[in-house]
Amino acid sequence: MAADGFRPLNEKLLVEYIKATPSLSFKLGVGEESADFVIKEVGDGNLNFVYIVIGSSGSIVVKQALPYVRCIGESFPMTKERAYFEALTLKEHGRLCPGHVPEVYHFDRPMSLIAMRYLEPPHIILRKGFIAGVEYPLLAEHISDYMAKTLFYTSLLFRGTTEHKQSVAEFCGNLGLCRLNEQFVFSDPFKVSHFNRWTSPYLDDDAKSVREDDALKLEVAGLKTMFIERAQALIHGDLHTGSVMVTSNSTQVIDPEFSFMGPMGYDIGAFIGNLFLAYFSQDGHADQENDRESYKTWILKTAENTWNLFNVKFTKLWHENKDGSGEAYLPEVYNNSELLLQTQKKYMKDLFHDSLGFGATKMIRRIVGLAHVEDFESIKDDKRRAYCEHRALEFAKMLLKERHQFHTIDEVVSAALEVPGKTFW
Repeated sequence: MAADGFRPLNEKLLVEYIKATPSLSFKLGVGEESADFVIKEVGDGNLNFVYIVIGSSGSIVVKQALPYVRCIGESFPMTKERAYFEALTLKEHGRLCPGHVPEVYHFDRPMSLIAMRYLEPPHIILRKGFIAGVEYPLLAEHISDYMAKTLFYTSLLFRGTTEHKQSVAEFCGNLGLCRLNEQFVFSDPFKVSHFNRWTSPYLDDDAKSVREDDALKLEVAGLKTMFIERAQALIHGDLHTGSVMVTSNSTQVIDPEFSFMGPMGYDIGAFIGNLFLAYFSQDGHADQENDRESYKTWILKTAENTWNLFNVKFTKLWHENKDGSGEAYLPEVYNNSELLLQTQKKYMKDLFHDSLGFGATKMIRRIVGLAHVEDFESIKDDKRRAYCEHRALEFAKMLLKERHQFHTIDEVVSAALEVPGKTFW
């Protein structure tokens, strides 16, 4: 065990840990014998160990942060304190939106360990549902609710400046994870980096075009500055379709270890950008039995509904709390309904364009950067995958550079429908 009390757990050590932790052993109904429960390691992400533990009277998920990036190894050290910020955010976001965030049962800071609700089957990762072609009729309703509540209630539209600055100071400690995003989202895809990869040789010219596009780099520079400097709200920080678990009537947001006080548009854009990635991947999953055309229409409609519902819900929260403790727009200053309405319109317009920019940037990094998405990676034929990725990349580049020309999400969806293809066979 390290001097700070940390030791990485394997299944045997986790058995001992659970038995020595009353809150967990009670939750699971654990007795003296390890046969009283079953442990399965399921972590398939880039950073952590994740275990499902099923006992005689309950089940939990145990997640432990490692002091390095798991998908790279010990050569890439990473602070395990990210577990602390993940636990803080799960608790805060769970308080604000309990219907869509799993409950935390136990947190051990020295061990960088979180035990939380196990989202039992038929819950699956949303990204896997998209690959399988499953529709989730409540997805836009649920995710817009989560984003509206967590972003509004942790912003200066609701909070006073003292509480807000305290949160900024607290979450500045999650520097390591923020630095990962700064590098892998906003820097590496736009330069030569040994971390970058793409479907070569088919996308060699596409990757080069990203690195040589000065107009693209100017836009990314502004977004990177915003990511670093704008402390709008407590954001999830990695809200892609791999961080959401779903059933037909449940939507649960997990894995907020990248959380910090940052720009709201980063969360909104990440989710909507990943919807567009799912949309562009569908041609690679189509077959003679299912051309996926109706499913593609559903994904685009979900993207529309996600922003439109978020816009309505967020603005409604603002109206309901306009005379509250929020210090961004004091009621004594914004003291008539017309002025407040104009203020809200400008705020939401700027947020919309921020979201489009961040979403486009996240799309680009998933095609020519380090960490890709299963939506494309699961397409076995390289040429078909390259076809889908090329269209997504062309759309993302256009969106990043021309986002201020779009006034509604419907216009963005229409633009996605018009992206031409490039065949590689």
